Amino acid sequence: MPVFQYKAVTPAGEVLEGAMDATSRAGVIERLRDMGYTPIRAAEAGVAESPAAVRRGAAAPLFGRGISQDEVAVVTREIATLLAAGLPLDRSLEIMVGLAENAKVGEILRAVRNEVRGGAALSKALEGQGGVFSRFYVNMVRAGEAGGALADVLARLAEHMERAKELRESVKSALIYPTILLLVALFSVVILLAVVVPQFEPIFEQSGKALPWVTEMVLGAGAFMRGYWWAIVLGGVAVTWLVAKRLESPEAKLAWDRRVLGVPVVGDLAAKVETARLARTLGTLLRNGVSLVNALSIARETMGNTFMAAGLAEVGRELKTGRGFAKPMMETRRFPVFAVHMIQVGEETGRLDRMLLDVADVYDKEVARAVKRSLALLEPAMILFLTFVVGAVILSILAAMLSIYDLPI
Repeated sequence: MPVFQYKAVTPAGEVLEGAMDATSRAGVIERLRDMGYTPIRAAEAGVAESPAAVRRGAAAPLFGRGISQDEVAVVTREIATLLAAGLPLDRSLEIMVGLAENAKVGEILRAVRNEVRGGAALSKALEGQGGVFSRFYVNMVRAGEAGGALADVLARLAEHMERAKELRESVKSALIYPTILLLVALFSVVILLAVVVPQFEPIFEQSGKALPWVTEMVLGAGAFMRGYWWAIVLGGVAVTWLVAKRLESPEAKLAWDRRVLGVPVVGDLAAKVETARLARTLGTLLRNGVSLVNALSIARETMGNTFMAAGLAEVGRELKTGRGFAKPMMETRRFPVFAVHMIQVGEETGRLDRMLLDVADVYDKEVARAVKRSLALLEPAMILFLTFVVGAVILSILAAMLSIYDLPI
């Protein structure tokens, strides 16, 4: 039977650490609750499932503060658990400071705890942490404080962040294999042109015969790659830097995002990803008492596609004039029609928050399916491309050999 390391909090607020034999992590949690404790963490001994391990492998730090989105989600979930167990906020923060294994996390939690003990609201304390907590996060906490349901709001926040992470990870995981294929293709072409093809050049020179134009092109490409590889590398870096610099301009970024949405397959996938993110953010905010106008303003900041965000700004302006939400959204022609129709139903039935969360669930699944369909086309296409390139190089050499020895092709 495996051994699980656990951390739990007693009704008096003391932190307990220990080990327990159990068949599963869920069994450990259940036994701890039966003992009257509030479980915080439980992971099999020797398995890197602890928050510390998760944090070390988490996403890139936010704003240079050394805190990742994954760490914020873990801390949020654990604070929600402590508050739900009946501990006061300052004591919950104190426990989290003691549990923090990342120095930056401990530093930020300590600053938040000190402000809360000084009489500041949690939302105000979070807002003062230099952008670590997004506007969406802070407004959700503020809504929870106003409604007296901070523990529930933090639990929903943690769920929202975990679902957003799942969506990101599903897309990233799906792109691993095509990326490997692309790298293998590029590596194969470089080896052929820079190493294999030059081995035949002495034979061609000794023959003194004219070579087919295809062979001349392949030999020229190999010679250029060997002689000017540094220029190719510098050129690639320069182009990447120039494009990134150009996209810093709001006008250029808007134009780029608009074009992306028009690309077959890719545009549809990008629109679904943005719609899922938008719907989940709006639904979560509305469910916790934030007004639709404010929720739209906050949700617009979470969107990655500026063209769709600009459309949402137009919807916000129309909403203030009393035209509603779904109709102006449809008129922008920037959002999936099915999603807008579902939103319209939610608006008409007075269940907009529930319908938005349903839209998010639908499009999360749509993204997963769309990624699988795209990969089903992309993988064989890349394999065929690699086969074509390698075959073209080999055939160019074969054509030259046949012409040298006057053999019929």
